[in-house]
Amino acid sequence: MKVGLKIWRYDTSTGERALREYEIEAPEEATLLDCLDIVKDRHDGSLAYRKSCRMMICGSCGMRMDGAAVLACKTRMYDIAQEGRVPVISAMGNLPIVKDLVVDMDPFWAKFKAMWPWLEPGYERPEDGREYRISQERMNVVHKEALCINCGCCVSECNAMESDPDFLGPQALAKGMRFVGDPRDSATVERLERYSQEHGIWDCTRCYFCNERCPKGVDPRDAIAKLGAESIRLGIDRDMGAKHAKWFVRSAETTGWLREEELIPKTQGYVSAIKQLKFGASLARHGKVRPIPIPHTAKDVGEARNLRKVVREQDRQGALGHVQGERALARLEHGHTGGSLEEIYARPGAAPRPWLPEVEEDQQA
Repeated sequence: MKVGLKIWRYDTSTGERALREYEIEAPEEATLLDCLDIVKDRHDGSLAYRKSCRMMICGSCGMRMDGAAVLACKTRMYDIAQEGRVPVISAMGNLPIVKDLVVDMDPFWAKFKAMWPWLEPGYERPEDGREYRISQERMNVVHKEALCINCGCCVSECNAMESDPDFLGPQALAKGMRFVGDPRDSATVERLERYSQEHGIWDCTRCYFCNERCPKGVDPRDAIAKLGAESIRLGIDRDMGAKHAKWFVRSAETTGWLREEELIPKTQGYVSAIKQLKFGASLARHGKVRPIPIPHTAKDVGEARNLRKVVREQDRQGALGHVQGERALARLEHGHTGGSLEEIYARPGAAPRPWLPEVEEDQQA
């Protein structure tokens, strides 16, 4: 098949950037990485990019296609070629470019190291000298975070890092959750104190681009949410972001709504609220604040309260509540229901059946 590529070339010695177009012949099963190899081998030997395993394991070949981070070895080119589309290939974002598609990973690894990416053992070895073993159920807490291959695709797309280069970033914080959630680690509080400082957990803008672009399903934003939940569970809630999150939960539990007019007093204090009266008046003029802030209780607020009650009764505070939801959604997504949906939701202690679009029962199952 014929494949067209537009590649941003960058020369560090001169600082010049140029968009070069290439047209190549490639086998139908070719990936973007295969096509780059063909360009380098047959058309332009000066093209620079990273690669190693070619099997979506090493994370070396992260780059952007049409402005979105991808792993070159995972990206098939057949459909793109059939459409006659010529994608633009460029280096990843939020990292300095060394040459062409190669970025400087030193800032990436510096933030990785800031997570203390090693276990601080909090267990005693068995007296018989055998290996200390942990059940799969307990390790499921960090199942997704353990999938990270350090490719940097999430970092490339992070809006928070673009506005604040000192933000620890989605990859580093996901790696932090890998150790916070590990039942063998004894430094949970110390880690969360470290991660909750400025440029840490609560500086995430929640754009979810990291989840969207992660090629391995790590879902870094979800990992950051778990870190926040664990921090609040352990009383590490001095940051404004933590107070904000706590008020969200409290507001939803009591009235079923987010009471925005109480948000600043509850998170920043009443002195700060008084200082922002002018801003509050502007919100009121645009219909963002109710003129008479009398709490209005949602019709089905009991559902929100029951949900919190179940979480407490099952002792799924902090990250465990997120993990339970992840596993349930993953099983439903892959069709591993273990029976009909009616049977599943009829089991003792099962959660209420969620609303699903109107489809055939066999499709739901």
